[in-house]
Parts: sequence; C-alpha cells; structure tokens
Amino acid sequence: MVRKSPLDDPQNAAHAWARYRRLMRFMFGATVAVVIIAMALLYKEVGAVSVHFFIATALGIGFAMLLMSALMGLVFLSSGTGHDESVDNSLDDLDP
Repeated sequence: MVRKSPLDDPQNAAHAWARYRRLMRFMFGATVAVVIIAMALLYKEVGAVSVHFFIATALGIGFAMLLMSALMGLVFLSSGTGHDESVDNSLDDLDP
C-alpha cells in the first residue's frame, strides 16, 4: 500500500517550498559574492586578458554553484519533510 507523503498536505508543502526558496536566495547571494571574489583574484593574478575569459569563468562558476545548491536543496526538502520515508521500496522484500 502506498503511504501518503507529507508534501501532499498543502500547508506542509507551502512551508517546505518557502524554506527551499529562502535557501536558494541565500545561495544566489553567496554565488554572486564568490563570483565577484573570483573575478577580482583572477584580474589581480592574470591581469588583462580577453573579456571572454572573465565572462566564461563567471558563468561557469555561477552555473555550477547554483545547480549544485538547487539539487542539494531538493535533497534537503525531500528528506526534511519526510517525503523519503513515504516511498514504498518493494525491493526490500527480496533480500534474504
């Protein structure tokens, strides 16, 4: 029998998604700060190179950090709400 997920309750889901959006706003700010620091350090160490180098580096760092924080945020959301425990894993019955 399929157990009901805590995210099926609209109030729990609203609270979980609000927490997720707050985490993503914080991580966006942290990402912007890291990109600015990285650009300053690169300009100091490397000097004047092509502007395309700085654009590619900023986009690469920004995209990687935001993607990782979004995926980890979803893991925290799923685990923190109890959604993971509601999943029925019928393969556990096959173990000797």
